[in-house]
Amino acid sequence: GAATSSFLSRPRGAAVSLLPQLRVARPTLGAPARRAGRTALRMADESIVRRLEEVAMQFDELTTMLGDPELANDTKEMLRITKQRASLEPVVEVYLSWKSSTEELVDAKEMFNEAGDDPEIREMAREEVKSLEEGIAKMEEELKVLLLPKDPMDEKDVMLEIRAGTGGDEANIWARDLQDVYTKYCKTIGWEVSIMEESDSTAIISVKGDNVYSRLKWEAGVHRVQRVPATETQGRVHTSTATVAIMPEADEVLVKIDPTEIRMTTARASGAGGQNVNKVESAIDLLHIPTGIRVFCQQERSQLKNKDLAMAILRTKLFDLQLEARNAELYQQRKDQVGTGSRSEKIRTYNWKDGRCSDHRLNKNFPLSDFMSGSIDNMIQECI
Repeated sequence: GAATSSFLSRPRGAAVSLLPQLRVARPTLGAPARRAGRTALRMADESIVRRLEEVAMQFDELTTMLGDPELANDTKEMLRITKQRASLEPVVEVYLSWKSSTEELVDAKEMFNEAGDDPEIREMAREEVKSLEEGIAKMEEELKVLLLPKDPMDEKDVMLEIRAGTGGDEANIWARDLQDVYTKYCKTIGWEVSIMEESDSTAIISVKGDNVYSRLKWEAGVHRVQRVPATETQGRVHTSTATVAIMPEADEVLVKIDPTEIRMTTARASGAGGQNVNKVESAIDLLHIPTGIRVFCQQERSQLKNKDLAMAILRTKLFDLQLEARNAELYQQRKDQVGTGSRSEKIRTYNWKDGRCSDHRLNKNFPLSDFMSGSIDNMIQECI
């Protein structure tokens, strides 16, 4: 409704309050009246609270459904319910904490009023009120973000493509550094990581897990590094770039590929791999004629497996083209606060001399050591 829209559309720094305009119970009314006062809290926007209550009820219903023994016979339905429940859990956790804190705030204000002339109790109550109000404000900011409409792609697995840009050999090294950073991050989250394609200048990694795209999509764009390369004898700082593309994985239902529009050839695999390498034509070279997209895959020893991998990469790249066109249209209509997510957009600069990572979308600096160790969740949360 209109009330919900006004709540969600406020600027991030604006004062937003779900907090009731509290009517403190008089000390003489006793505990039953205090409880009644608690339940009669007047919310600044009751429509949002009703929405949160509905989410909490839905969460409880899904929890009950998961306890049904018959559900074990329907794996597909169990996975659907589990995933839906997991998507609601963060909202419910924050909402219940907020609800509990608002009730505690009523008690703290009552304690302040009941303290009379006792300065020690009044000061203790005042500090409690201040602490609770700060916590409630923080939770309201969290709820504001959690209630935002979700990108329909957020729950999808992704293919993460890292491609060296300008800078020659140093750009190749930087691309590999980024690959290490994202691999560390994904494993820390508990996501499954597997290499689909890899060369000196390019890597395509499959990442599977819960809500992968919702987090990694903020990493799409140009990553610029300023540092002295290991091969530099004069000690001069070089600037190199690498491009990161985050592509939601597409299944056969989402993207139909006409077999007549594909040219497929086989080749002998190269590189490490034992006796099978260079003897059997297990590598697959796919060309999608309408778009010119080419995929070369030699990760597996089996030609059939490489073909499946190559087709999966091709489907994802074609789907990504569709998304790029859709996003270009969307972002033309409204400017996004943290950038378009376009792969041509420079999103960060990594400065080795100053030990900082500068995010150009946020106009904010982060410790370079955190990024290189794979601790990038705080940067992603800032974007969200």
